[in-house]
Amino acid sequence: MKDILSTFKFRGDAALAAVFEKEFKTSYKANFKTIKLDATIPIPLSPERLYERGFNQAKLLADFLPLPQLDILERTHHEKQSKKSRQERLTSSNVFSISDRSIIEGKNILLIDDIYTTGTTLRHAAKRLKDFGATSIYSLTLIRS
Repeated sequence: MKDILSTFKFRGDAALAAVFEKEFKTSYKANFKTIKLDATIPIPLSPERLYERGFNQAKLLADFLPLPQLDILERTHHEKQSKKSRQERLTSSNVFSISDRSIIEGKNILLIDDIYTTGTTLRHAAKRLKDFGATSIYSLTLIRS
């Protein structure tokens, strides 16, 4: 799986997202069928990382789900998470900001990401959303590392 994810993310093979579609949808249905969700928010890449990669892998996964997507989280550019140690990830500062608070106030949000390693990325994004008025935040990731 490590090789497949590496090809998907770091070698620019966005078409590999289709390989994950069935299982991702199945996981979504199994875990969120009784929860009223208003929208998904794919974990964003910094503009620099998006330019390098050419696509946001979390957005490709979110596209599989039957929920509207909100593009309100912004990410400050930093060193790649994959280059950081576990301790560096756990102690990193929050890199997310929100462009328009009114869009998420009172909403139940599902964060989408490709991989869960320490959970820091999702926790930081969730904290920012909660601080800006989201009612509840859930997450769905493709892989647990």
